[in-house]
Amino acid sequence: MEAAKRDVHDFWDRASCGEDLFLGGRETAHYDEQARARYALEPYIPEFARFDDSRGQRVLEIGVGLGADHERFARAGAELFGIDLTFRAVAHTAARLRARDLQSSLCEGDAENLPFPDQSFDRVYSWGVIHHSPDTPRAVSEIARVLKPGGIARIMVYHKHSLVGAMLWVRYALLALKPFTSMNAIYARHLESPGTKAYSTSEIRQLFARFSKLEMKIELSHGDLLSEHAGQRHGGIALSLARRVWPRKLVQRYMSRFGLFLCITATR
Repeated sequence: MEAAKRDVHDFWDRASCGEDLFLGGRETAHYDEQARARYALEPYIPEFARFDDSRGQRVLEIGVGLGADHERFARAGAELFGIDLTFRAVAHTAARLRARDLQSSLCEGDAENLPFPDQSFDRVYSWGVIHHSPDTPRAVSEIARVLKPGGIARIMVYHKHSLVGAMLWVRYALLALKPFTSMNAIYARHLESPGTKAYSTSEIRQLFARFSKLEMKIELSHGDLLSEHAGQRHGGIALSLARRVWPRKLVQRYMSRFGLFLCITATR
């Protein structure tokens, strides 16, 4: 398990989530540009995160990345805490907040071992992080532990039955003459960091069974729409051609239930 966690750490320590896509190695003056690009590509984040509702609440973000969402919580007036597996992400977020005279308590650590007392937070937020954890059930258990009774977790994980998953399966299973390769193996080997997982809605219900209320919503990602890079590890002529002919309007109208992003709102 520790070796798997090290592999995940090393992957994201090379570039925080979105760093290559949005910053391209440039300096922190481009954080504003990164935020604009992030919310243009993923416009459903603000509605899901509900940044503006967090004033005066104790909020923990698991996996701060480049800090765009963290900044929004800070601006809204949350009593804010953040944790990330890598120093790189913590440094990015700290620099971002420092340049804007905003405050948060930031630390390195992982979702499986949150360094906070029981019932510490009104809200826990995490966008696309805990599916990278080698022990995602333990991460969910930790989220439940640190939430106050009635507290809310807003968590995005990858959806197993997605267009991104289907495209990866065609490329790495069907065309590789390995049609019996499982979707779990496809996601673990070919989507972002090693061991990445994706979940069905029924699996999420089991994973979050200890919560009193659970809501889920599926969103199409830019990977499903082929409007940007489907993943950090993919390219080639076939993918470039597919982006030119992909019927995005039809996908948005008829295939929204096959999005990659599974957005979970769970009440403790």
